[in-house]
Amino acid sequence: MKLNAALLALSLAVPVGLTATGLPPAAAQEATSTNLTPAQAKAASELLLDALKSRDGAGLHAKLADSVKGSVSIEAVQRRLDAKASITDTSIVTVAPGYSDTTVDAVVTTAEGDKPLILILDEEGKLLAWKWVGESLPIESTALRFTEELAAGRWVQARSRLELSFQKELAPGDLKRKWTKLERVSGGFVKVKDAVIASAGGDQQLVLVSVEFGKATSNLFVIFDAKGRIINVDISRDFV
Repeated sequence: MKLNAALLALSLAVPVGLTATGLPPAAAQEATSTNLTPAQAKAASELLLDALKSRDGAGLHAKLADSVKGSVSIEAVQRRLDAKASITDTSIVTVAPGYSDTTVDAVVTTAEGDKPLILILDEEGKLLAWKWVGESLPIESTALRFTEELAAGRWVQARSRLELSFQKELAPGDLKRKWTKLERVSGGFVKVKDAVIASAGGDQQLVLVSVEFGKATSNLFVIFDAKGRIINVDISRDFV
């Protein structure tokens, strides 16, 4: 099962208050990493960086994950590429496999200097999301703060960021139990890296928060409504 693609598609259709599915129960106990090897992820990332460098909107769009491609036009991708300074060089810094996705840290060189970039790939090496490090929209900042509060054990504060009807489904103790099990399965929390928008501007918006654990770098899916309120997260009922 391609978990991230399935969860992404589900997240864009799931009603407010329902909890999207995270790792299957058995996988939650035994999960190691995505089927995509680091070498495959590196090769896929190099193709993506080439498309960024050449400002090839159609080429980059073709490399999007199927669950993302349908909601993003080639024209929108091209506008995003054209809005940035020309890239003269690219390099891959780290490749971090997660349970069902891979986070790639890269650096591109422009006339404005070196700029760090994050790419998140699905199990087929297709692009789920990408962003320039240091540039954040409000929903990305909210997703980061929510995750940082979970990591710090501030369960009440984290819960207060949820949309009211979703708060009714999750007590502070529920968040503690789910996050604590995720930490245990994943080898212990290390740090929150960054947040990346996968889908924005619609009735439901999706942000992936990249979190480094002892065994893997995983991406939490945080889903917002059109008003920027958290209506779903992927710390699911499997982590009880």
